[in-house]
Amino acid sequence: MRPAPAPAPTTTPRRVGRLSALDGMRLLAALMVVAYHYMALYGGWTTRGEALFPGAFPYTAYGWLGVELFFLISGFVICMSCWGRSLGDFFVSRVSRLYPAYWFAVLATTAVLLLIPGGGNPLPVADVLTNLTMLEEPLGVRKVDGVYWTLFAELRFYLLFALMAWRGLTYRRVLAFCSVWAAAGMLFAKSDDSVVRLLIMPDYCWYFIAGMAFFLMYRFRPSLLLTGIVLVCFGAALPSAHDTWSRSLGYFKQSIPFWPVVAVLAVCFGVMALVATGKLDWMKWRWLPYAGAITYPLYLLHQYAGWELIRALGHRLPPYTVLALVTGGMLVASWLLHRLIERPVSRLLRRRLTGALSEATARGERRLGPAGR
Repeated sequence: MRPAPAPAPTTTPRRVGRLSALDGMRLLAALMVVAYHYMALYGGWTTRGEALFPGAFPYTAYGWLGVELFFLISGFVICMSCWGRSLGDFFVSRVSRLYPAYWFAVLATTAVLLLIPGGGNPLPVADVLTNLTMLEEPLGVRKVDGVYWTLFAELRFYLLFALMAWRGLTYRRVLAFCSVWAAAGMLFAKSDDSVVRLLIMPDYCWYFIAGMAFFLMYRFRPSLLLTGIVLVCFGAALPSAHDTWSRSLGYFKQSIPFWPVVAVLAVCFGVMALVATGKLDWMKWRWLPYAGAITYPLYLLHQYAGWELIRALGHRLPPYTVLALVTGGMLVASWLLHRLIERPVSRLLRRRLTGALSEATARGERRLGPAGR
């Protein structure tokens, strides 16, 4: 006998609007990564981070977990933004959201590496142009900035999600998608097949899956099944988190324990549970949407360009002064990038892509004629 499908929730779906709490969480995740790159890693300093910032290092050494928080939020947000939309709308929204700021960041980072002597060397022009596609990793080309590896992980998630969005999102389809992806992640966790690992992402899929389950909780109310999926994802994410922690030890001379990794991940999942149950709907502070707006530009700009600025200023000013100047400068640059580049170019790109898709759809209908409709 075939097992009965999971029942759809009987409660009225919650109407979903902008969740300001997620904007604040995105900024927190970005600042965690910035603190890790500026205060824990060697970066552009002539002295190790644990010596320059001994009081902060035991905390900033775990800033890489901001990436895991990003992935968790992404699963929630992508499911929310695509609900009730067509596959074409999903494609347009993702392209117009990801690429304008990214194009500028690739060129700006290359320019900084070129203009500030004595630091890192910019990539050849051909490699920079390949980076503009966001496909440098599968094409075997070096990245303009090391943080861009997460963008290709996001693209793979979008590809898998688009296969489901093609037929339209429902509670049962998203639940089935989460279950199948989780099963594949477990089955191929130790696989040596690079293509399988590329598609399934057994190291990071758990955050995307948990994020989608949290969204189903938010829209349709929590259930025992969704809670179980989230708990499985939390447990399944720990081995890859342990591997990342082990690799991070190679960057430091000072040893750091593993248990804070578990604690930080538990807090991340716990805060997302508060969002999913509506406990943070009261967060309506006016600055939160601005915080969310600069998060993506800040993430794109901060690492290599920031290291070059630290290298240029580090021997002239005290470390905390340099840190404040570079971080503040990156926040201002991120806001300007959002206002002057990202918003207008995204709007233009969205309009052009929507028009092109509409034209292609109309052309296809004319070719099919009444009999093919």
